Amino acid sequence: MNKRIIAAFGTVILGAAVIAGIGTYVASAKNDSRVLAATAAGTMDTPQGTLPHYTLAISTYPDSMAGSHGKDGGAHPGYVTYGPVTNFEVPAHSAITITVTNYDSGESLNNDYFRVVRGTVGGTATLNGEVIRSIPTDKVGHTFTVHGMANENSELFFSVPLKAVPEENMPEEGYTKKPNVTTFTVITGNAGEYVWNCEYPCGDGTIAKFGAVMSTMGYMSGHFNVVNS
Repeated sequence: MNKRIIAAFGTVILGAAVIAGIGTYVASAKNDSRVLAATAAGTMDTPQGTLPHYTLAISTYPDSMAGSHGKDGGAHPGYVTYGPVTNFEVPAHSAITITVTNYDSGESLNNDYFRVVRGTVGGTATLNGEVIRSIPTDKVGHTFTVHGMANENSELFFSVPLKAVPEENMPEEGYTKKPNVTTFTVITGNAGEYVWNCEYPCGDGTIAKFGAVMSTMGYMSGHFNVVNS
């Protein structure tokens, strides 16, 4: 019995240590000075009336050599990544048009829920200029998925699949000259702090391919902060 109690107590301590470590890491990531703020672009007519309009332009890369992680790709040069940073700031009660240029290839999603465009204005996005509502499960390279409830008065969810670049268009060195460009608009509500992540399993072989890069802040995840302007 004593051994069981000691073992259980040790498990609790280990679990608490892991949670504390995660909390410390997330807190430090929240304080990352590299934040990309949306750019003012006038106003936009939306289903919620005429709103202030802002734009945000980001990219996804098959490695970390684009420069956002420092010289020679930083600590993990082989990790796929978003760029130029992974912490974003957008105004509350506004229309935010986000453009994602994807330079990476892909395979299949673990969950085909994320093949569908969700939470955008009109439930659509444009892919290389053409309106889409979804893409095939086996053609997804990444997703841009924002989710969370900052408090009882502030919640936000949207998810957009990004089409993979065909393997034949992926060069052995550098980046493809034929990236897939996806643009969509979302409407923000009250100010709040949210997280975003990619729902395509682009990690290593652990945790259903959600290990390694997928569990490392600053590559396939980050913060999406809605602020009062």
